[in-house]
Amino acid sequence: MKICVIGGGNIGTLCAAELAAGGCKVAMYTSRPEAWSKTISVYDADEKLLLKTDGVKPTDELAEAVSGAAQIWITHPAFLFESLAAQLLPHVRAGQMLLVIPGSGGAEFAFRPLLEKGVILCGLQRVHCIARLKQKGESVYALGRKPSLALGAIPASEAPRCAEEIERLLAIPCEPLPNYLSVTLTPSNPILHTSRLYSMFRDYAPGMVWDHNIRFYVEWTDEASEIMLACDAELQALCELLPLDLREVRSLRVHYESETAAQLTAKIQSIRAFRDITSPMKQTTAGWIPDFGSRYFTADFPFGLKIIRDVGALAGLPMPNINRLWSWYEQTARLPGVACFRLDADSLDSLIRLYA
Repeated sequence: MKICVIGGGNIGTLCAAELAAGGCKVAMYTSRPEAWSKTISVYDADEKLLLKTDGVKPTDELAEAVSGAAQIWITHPAFLFESLAAQLLPHVRAGQMLLVIPGSGGAEFAFRPLLEKGVILCGLQRVHCIARLKQKGESVYALGRKPSLALGAIPASEAPRCAEEIERLLAIPCEPLPNYLSVTLTPSNPILHTSRLYSMFRDYAPGMVWDHNIRFYVEWTDEASEIMLACDAELQALCELLPLDLREVRSLRVHYESETAAQLTAKIQSIRAFRDITSPMKQTTAGWIPDFGSRYFTADFPFGLKIIRDVGALAGLPMPNINRLWSWYEQTARLPGVACFRLDADSLDSLIRLYA
């Protein structure tokens, strides 16, 4: 089987290496194929070599990468979905599987022209493994594979077959979800990252600096946990209100097995795979400041939190905590010209029909 992987970052590099090691013919679509080694190595957190493969072919020709591919795996950030959809449209065919990892970020709206052409859209609720590049185009760390995965699809009837395919390719149990909205509303980065960023930088003003780059998870605070749990509660209220089976949009309380803010803080601080992850900050001559150009800001707010906010507004549900985070982003952290999700649905009924 040929699989095209789009995006040579952390998760794209890991996916390409694992697929090639499993016997797939892998085309890696990247803007800089000349920077890629003939072999890709995967290491664990202790620098142990897990696998090495020479089965990944990098190319900057999209038509070449997609041609003959049974599946296209997209690991680009959400703000690139719309432009990527336009580039892919002439090259895809009916029945081709388009897998977005993770599948949130409004993929079902950005890739709607491909759906109309007969492409099957799939999305994972979460990435299958935390990954970090060791050397771009050459090696990557696999820092913790998930014990199970969940996949949504449009049309929804394709989810069982697609989940079976992904389970075979990644060797991780993969459950089909009843609808793609169960992917879109998953409260991972859209709530987890945004709550943490708000708690760190809500009082920021030009001229403020920090003496170090904050470790995003190891230095997690109870305040961040309290904000996250409040936003998560609003999301769960939205799931109960909408006329779809959204039981698989698991509360962060359940996901992290924590009922209180203190328990959640302790849990997040203890996750080994998160240990060395720093914050979206950049160093100046005076000290460290927020990096508002980071994907944490340009994706997780305008293509993560914004979707939850817009669906809530369409359903008529007050979401004061989520709106508070969004207002802060708009006033403080949103850079001029940064793209933002637009809900392509004029009524709740039209939204629901999309997920059939």
